[in-house]
Amino acid sequence: MNWYLEVLKKYAVFSGRARRKEYWMFILFNLIFTTIAAIIDNVAGTTAGELHYGLFYILYGLAVFIPGISVAVRRLHDVGKSGWFYWIVLIPFVGAIWLLVLFCTDSVAGENEYGANPKEIIEE
Repeated sequence: MNWYLEVLKKYAVFSGRARRKEYWMFILFNLIFTTIAAIIDNVAGTTAGELHYGLFYILYGLAVFIPGISVAVRRLHDVGKSGWFYWIVLIPFVGAIWLLVLFCTDSVAGENEYGANPKEIIEE
């Protein structure tokens, strides 16, 4: 949960690096909270017609849209790629797979042009 909150604290920070754990924990908790929002929509009856999501789902999605992009950009920085590399997802099939591979790749050792390796930073 701390990783999720850390991403929200860096709401629109597109500089620096994010380690794999930070990115994937954000994705995990995002999936959990999205599911909960969809369940609340169904129980409260706020779904949009035949769809299984509605008001709460959409509000949550809007709230985490920018943090989701910023952590993805910082994750790309961690593997030595520019944040603009995120657009590779627009290439059908191959782009999404390539982006997934980059998100799963280990950090570039040491410091790169985007900052120090977050794994090597000693917290005091």
